[in-house]
Amino acid sequence: MAKSATVAVEPNFLAQMLDASLDPRQNKEAELKIRAEEKKSGFSLVLLQITASDSFSSNTRLASALFFKNFIKRNWTDEDGNYKLPEQEVASIKSELIGLMVSVPPSIQAQLGEAISAIADSDFWQQWDTLVDDLVSRLTPDNHVVNAGVLQVAHSIFSRWRPLFRSDELFTEVNHVLSKFAVPYMSLLQNLDACIEKDKSNKVALSQDFAELDLAVQLFYDLSCQDLPPQFEDAIPALADLLLKYLRFDNELLRTDDENEAGPLESVKAGIFEGLTLYVQKYYDAFGPHVKRFVENSWELLTTVGLEPKYDVLVSKALNFLTSTTSNPEQAKPFNDNNVLAQVVDKVILPNLSLRDSDIEMFEDEPIEFIRRDLEGSDSETRRRAATDFLRKLMEQFETPVTTVVSSYVKQYLAMYSKNPKANWRAKDTAVYLFCSIAAKGTPTAARGVAQTNSLVDVGEFFSNNLAGDLTGSNIEPLLKVDAIKYLYIFRSIITNEQWQQAMPLLVNRLGDSNYVVYTYAGIAVERVLYLTDENGKPLIDPTHITSLSQDLLEHLFSLIEQSGRAEKIQENEFLMRCVMRVLIVIKEGLLPITDAVLQHLVSITNIIYRNPSNPRFYYYHFESIGALIRFAGPSEALKMQQAFFSPFLVILQNSVEEFMPYVFQLFAAMLEVEPAKPLPQPFQSLIPPIIAPPIWEQRGNVPALVRLLTAIIPRAAEDLAQSNQLEGVLGIFQKLVSTKIYESHGFDLLECVIDSYPPATLEPYWIHVITIMLTRLQSQQSTAFHLRFVRFYHYIASRDDRGLGTDFFVAVTDKVQHDVFRGLYLSIVLPKTQQLTRPLDRKTAVISFTKSLADSEAFVTRYPKGWPHTCNALLKLLEVPPLPSKREDMITDHDVDDSSFGVGFTQLQTIRKPINDPWADVMDLRKWVGQYLQAADRRHSGRIGKFVNEGLSEDAKGVLSTYMRL
Repeated sequence: MAKSATVAVEPNFLAQMLDASLDPRQNKEAELKIRAEEKKSGFSLVLLQITASDSFSSNTRLASALFFKNFIKRNWTDEDGNYKLPEQEVASIKSELIGLMVSVPPSIQAQLGEAISAIADSDFWQQWDTLVDDLVSRLTPDNHVVNAGVLQVAHSIFSRWRPLFRSDELFTEVNHVLSKFAVPYMSLLQNLDACIEKDKSNKVALSQDFAELDLAVQLFYDLSCQDLPPQFEDAIPALADLLLKYLRFDNELLRTDDENEAGPLESVKAGIFEGLTLYVQKYYDAFGPHVKRFVENSWELLTTVGLEPKYDVLVSKALNFLTSTTSNPEQAKPFNDNNVLAQVVDKVILPNLSLRDSDIEMFEDEPIEFIRRDLEGSDSETRRRAATDFLRKLMEQFETPVTTVVSSYVKQYLAMYSKNPKANWRAKDTAVYLFCSIAAKGTPTAARGVAQTNSLVDVGEFFSNNLAGDLTGSNIEPLLKVDAIKYLYIFRSIITNEQWQQAMPLLVNRLGDSNYVVYTYAGIAVERVLYLTDENGKPLIDPTHITSLSQDLLEHLFSLIEQSGRAEKIQENEFLMRCVMRVLIVIKEGLLPITDAVLQHLVSITNIIYRNPSNPRFYYYHFESIGALIRFAGPSEALKMQQAFFSPFLVILQNSVEEFMPYVFQLFAAMLEVEPAKPLPQPFQSLIPPIIAPPIWEQRGNVPALVRLLTAIIPRAAEDLAQSNQLEGVLGIFQKLVSTKIYESHGFDLLECVIDSYPPATLEPYWIHVITIMLTRLQSQQSTAFHLRFVRFYHYIASRDDRGLGTDFFVAVTDKVQHDVFRGLYLSIVLPKTQQLTRPLDRKTAVISFTKSLADSEAFVTRYPKGWPHTCNALLKLLEVPPLPSKREDMITDHDVDDSSFGVGFTQLQTIRKPINDPWADVMDLRKWVGQYLQAADRRHSGRIGKFVNEGLSEDAKGVLSTYMRL
C-alpha cells in the first residue's frame, strides 16, 4: 500500500470523521474520507493514539479501535505474506498494541484483540517471538484489570488453535507458548484463587476476580485443545480440585437479578464444563480417575438449577459434559437400568426439553430468531439441543431400554394432550421432541436430514397417527403446526415417495398460514424437499408437479418477502428467498411463461436492498435467484434480461456497494455469455473503462468476478478494444494477476480468452512480454501450482494449430525471448508436470497437444528429434489413464451458508456457474483419435511418423501405439 512520507494524519480531523461514521446520515461520506486518510503516513498509529486517549469520547475511541481492526485485516500483509505497511510502522504497532490493550475498557479490548489475532495469523510466532514474553512480563499478583487485559490478548491468539488440524508447525508454536506461558499461568490461577478467598465480601473486587477467572478458564481450554500440556498433566489432581471448587462455588454477591443474562458465576462454570468435556474426550487416560466427582456435581447442578434463560448455556455445557462421559462404556454403566433411565428422563431430560414461557415469548416476539435457534443449528447452546444429544448418546449405548422408557413417556404425554388439547398442547410438543430424539440415529446432514432411524419405532406411522392432522386441522396451536412441519423436514429422506406425494400439498398450503414461524418453516421444508433426489439422481418431487403451481407459489413467496418495504426487514427472512431460488432451479425452462412477473419482483427487491445490505444469506439467495432466471430464461429473453437488470446493477456499481459488486459482475457476465457471437450491447460498452481501471481490482472479492466479466466482454468487443488501445490495459491486468499466487490462475484465464479472441498477428507486439512474465515467475517464484498452470497454457497453445498457433509457434515465440529456452522448459516442466494434470479437459488437451506435436511439428524433426520419443512416451502414459468425457453438470448445489468462510470475499453463484468449454467435444474416443491422426500425418509426411516410431520407441511402446492405430 503506497503511503506518502510528507503528509501526516491530523488526529482531531480523523476523530471528527470517526464520530460522523457513527451517524447513518453521514457515515458513507465519512467512511470515504477515512479511506482517503488511510493513504497518509502513520494512519494506523494515529488510530491507536485516538483509541488510547481519554480526551476523546468512549464512542470515538471504540470507533477508532474498530477501524484499526478492519484496517489491519485489510492491510497487514499481501497475498504472498509481505508487509504492506512500512517496517517502522509494523514495529511500532507490535510494540504499542499489547500495552494499549491491557489498559483500555473491555469493549475496546475486544476490537484490539481481533486486530492482534489478525496480526498473529501471519506473524506469530516466528515474526513476533517476543509476544509471549511481553505478555508474561505484564502479569501481576493482584492487578486484575491488567491481568484480564493480558489474558484477553492471550485468548485472542491461542484460541486460533481450537479448529486447526494437527501439524508439526502448529505443535512447534504450541510448545513455544507452553514453554513460556504455562508455569506463569498456573501461578496466576493460584494467586487468583487466593484473591477470591480474600475478596468474598467485596462485591467490586470479587467481580473483577471472576472476570479474570472467566478468561483463565477459557485459556485452560485454549492451551489444552491440541495436546495435554505436560505442565498440566503433572498438576491434574490440583487442577481437578480447583475446577471442582468453582463448579460448587456460590456467593450471593455474584448473583444477578436479570433472568435472561448470565452472570459471572454461570459464565465461569459453563467454561469449566467446556474444558472438562475436552479432557474427557481427548485425555481420559490421564483425567479418568477424577471424572466421577464431576459427574456427580453435574447431576446435582442439573436437578437443582432454575429454568431461567440465564442458565441456558451453563445447563447445555453440563449436559454436553454428561454426553461426553456417556460415550465411555465404563462411565455409562450406571445408566443401564430402567429405573435410573426413568429418573434421567424425568429429572434431566424433560425439564430441559419442555417448552418454557421464554421460548413461547421468543416464538411470538422474535420469530426469525426462534427459527434460527431451533432449526438452523444455532441452538447448539440451548437446553433442548443439549438434552436431545444426551438422550441420543444414551440410546447409542442402550438402545432397547432407552427406547422403552422414552416411548412410555411419549404415550403418557400424548394421552395428556388428548384429554384436553387446548390446555395441554405443550405436552404434545414435548412428546414430539422426545420421539424425534429416539427415532433419529446418526448425524443429520444439511442436504438430506436424518438418514438412519431407530428400528424399534415407526417414523411414518407416528406422523400419520399424531401429526398429519395438525397440518390440515383448524384451531391448531401454531407451535404444533411447526412440530409437524419440522418432523417432515427432519425425516425427509426417510419418508417414501408415495408419502411425499400426500405430504407435499399440505406443506405448500401451510405457506399461506398467517403465522410467521409456520409459513417460514413450510418454506424451509418445501425447499429442502425440492432439493432431494433418489439414488439415481432423479428429483424426489417431479418438477412438472411444481411447474404447474409455480406461479401461485412464487407470487405468494414474493408477497411474504416484500410485505415490508424496508431493506433490513425484506432481508430478514433468508429462508423464503432460498425457497424462491429452489423453485426457479427446479422448474428450469418452466419459468418462461412467468418470466415477466419474476423479473419484476427480483428487480424491485434489488432496488430496495442495495441501500443497506444487512443479511449475506438473503442476498446470496437473491442473486442466485437472478442467476437462475438468466440461466433458464436468458437464452430466449436475453434483451429483456439486460434491459431489466442493467440499471439497478449499474446503480450498485456507481454506489460502490462492495457486498453486491462481485455478484453483479458475475450476473453481467452470464447475460453476455448467452449470446457470445453478437456484438457487445451499447450499455455494456460503458462498463469497459471502469472495469479495466486499477481501483476496482483492489477489492479482492471483485477479482474472480471481474475476470469472468472481462472474458465475456472480450470476444464480443475484440475489435473495439484493439482500436481504442484498451487491449493493453487488459494485458496489464493479466500481468498483475499472474504475478501473485492467489490470482495467477485468473490471469491465465484472462490471457487465454485474449488469445482466443484475436489472430496471432494482432497479438504479435505482446507475445515477448507475455512469455517473459511467465519465465520470470518460473525462475523467481517456484510453485507446483504455477508450474501446472503454465503446462496447461503450453498445451492450450500447442493444440490450437487450427488458429495459427501450435508447437512451432510456441517454440518461435520463446526463441525471441531467449534462444533455445524451450528445450529446458519442455524437459524439466512440460513433460514431467503434464502427468500431474487432474482435470479431464486438461488431460484431453495435453493428449491433443502431444499428438499434434508428434504429427506436424517441424521443430521436433529438425531441432529436437530426441524430444519426439520422449513426447510419444508421455502421450502413451496419458492415454493409459484416459480422461473422462466432459459432461454438462445439471445439478445446482448452492453454497453452505453456515460455512465460516461464506460471504468473505468472492462467492461464486452456482446457478450461473460457467460451463466447461471443450474445443474438442467431437473427440470422444481419444485413443482412436490419436491413432487416426498419426496415421493421417504419416501419409502427409511420407512415412515420417513410422520412421520415428521404429527408431525411437521401445518394443512395448510400439505395441501400444500400433494398437491405437488399428482402432
